[in-house]
Amino acid sequence: MSNEYRYGSHTVSRMTAHIIWVTKYRYKVLTGDIQIRCRNLIKQVCDSEDVKILKGSVSKDHVHMLIEYAPSLKVSDFVKRV
Repeated sequence: MSNEYRYGSHTVSRMTAHIIWVTKYRYKVLTGDIQIRCRNLIKQVCDSEDVKILKGSVSKDHVHMLIEYAPSLKVSDFVKRV
């Protein structure tokens, strides 16, 4: 992890979250083109929401993400958008 902080006009913050999505019944459906498309969509949403991906992987049956986000963003809203 990097030791960079986000600076606002009156704040200094570093908020992180570890998010995991699992496919239903752990079916191994995230392969090939679907895996690539999933990765690209996650990157697009993160770029549009000003979320930095510190670590992440798309496996066959789950997605791991360690993200850094602004204090104004609710993690639940971010997960809904992804």
